[in-house]
Amino acid sequence: MIDLKDKTVFISGGSRGIGLAIAKRAAEDGANIIIAAKTAEPHPTLPGTIYSAAEEIKEAGGKALPLICDIRSDEQVQSAVEAGVKEFGGIDICINNASAISLTPTMQTPMKRFDLMQQVNTRGTFLVSQTCIPYLMKSENPHILNLSPPLNLNPRWFGPHSAYTIAKYGMSMCVLGMAAEFKEQGIAVNALWPRTAIATAAVKNLLGGDEMIKHSRKPDIMADAAYIILTKKSSTFTGHFCIDDEVLMDTGMEDLEHYSIEPGIDLMPDFFLD
Repeated sequence: MIDLKDKTVFISGGSRGIGLAIAKRAAEDGANIIIAAKTAEPHPTLPGTIYSAAEEIKEAGGKALPLICDIRSDEQVQSAVEAGVKEFGGIDICINNASAISLTPTMQTPMKRFDLMQQVNTRGTFLVSQTCIPYLMKSENPHILNLSPPLNLNPRWFGPHSAYTIAKYGMSMCVLGMAAEFKEQGIAVNALWPRTAIATAAVKNLLGGDEMIKHSRKPDIMADAAYIILTKKSSTFTGHFCIDDEVLMDTGMEDLEHYSIEPGIDLMPDFFLD
């Protein structure tokens, strides 16, 4: 069975939330984690820094390299990838987790905010993937995993927040395109998205506070689903838009209640899933 022992994972925005949970799950196998994120100093409303994340990854059993990196910068991404390769000898997995969100309608979306979402979500995903691919080509089981939704053209997901939807779907279109482009090289490119709201700082701060958290699942469900995807054979599993609970149920897991923040309470569906 494939595991992630000694595999090197480059993850954008991995200092907290889902990204950190995925990194820690990989670390349980003894993986090397390159944390490329901006948070070097504690934030008043967002938990964790790249350094505290590195400590949690080491405690979980892995090795960690925390790097300050703004994925909008070509130079910073190139430097982070090169530093990771120098430290660990290569890159086996690229996880595009960093994302910017603004759930605003057209007339309430300043162009500065529009540009930020495009630069982080779509361009950042393209840039990080592009920079990692030369090293992924040398890996035995290379994967790119984007935390982005299945493409769904229901106007319901465009009307209230077109700018955000365009930016997230840009990440998903990278999956569609790169999976086809790099299939012959054996690089798997897939997407993962949650069925329900996940208890993260973004959900708490932007979508309804502690009340929303009650109706959410733990980031662990995304971490466990990502682990299953990343340990599949890259040459045969690519181009998929995966949903966290479906990935787990496909392995035979029937009871997902332990992932709920408050077991028994109704769960809030996530965006982009009808």
